[in-house]
Amino acid sequence: MYTPPVFKPDRAASLAFAEARGFGIACAWDGAKPVASALPFYLVYADDGTPRALFHVARHNPLVKLAGGRPWLLAINGADAYVSADWYVSPDQVPTWLYQAVHLTGPVRALSGQELAGHLDALSAKFEHRLLPKRPWTSGKMTAARLDAMKKAIVGLEMTVEEVEGSFKLNQHKSETDFAAVAGALAAQRDAGAQEIAHLMRQVRPDVFVTESNELERSVP
Repeated sequence: MYTPPVFKPDRAASLAFAEARGFGIACAWDGAKPVASALPFYLVYADDGTPRALFHVARHNPLVKLAGGRPWLLAINGADAYVSADWYVSPDQVPTWLYQAVHLTGPVRALSGQELAGHLDALSAKFEHRLLPKRPWTSGKMTAARLDAMKKAIVGLEMTVEEVEGSFKLNQHKSETDFAAVAGALAAQRDAGAQEIAHLMRQVRPDVFVTESNELERSVP
């Protein structure tokens, strides 16, 4: 991943972003072309701190045959938004695109049958937790025969993450006036991605908006 230093998050921030998203594209090389699939995942950590990404694919997915070979890439994208050059205060600007992305790279192995059961429970628990106070769904709600059939139709996979790369391109390098102007324009868009990027920009450089907040407070009778 090409990442200018100003946009590069630290390792902990990149891993936290990946875990929070929990959805990415796993990509491998079959010797002639890339093979990829979009899938949910979660992270665990070995005793030495090495991250491991766990996910699964359909048994007939071409990726299955590539486990145990060359390293795979797991690409995780967040919100993104187009920025018009007209939104800057400074002249001679160009359009750009703001986004968050993290790439995890490492070898992948297939899980055993015993490991697969625990993986499925952990994966569903992660995302069911986001739906609280809904009572979480568990595999225990399925009949044993149906659950067994579903397990036979998939292959669990584990990536040992050897490289963590991230790029959080949020216009950090722009002047305060340009930064604030673009954040304001994005916040005014209907697109949810644009609004999320605007929110992230305020988190990255909150000092830029202190004056703006103070002026607003003074204007209120």
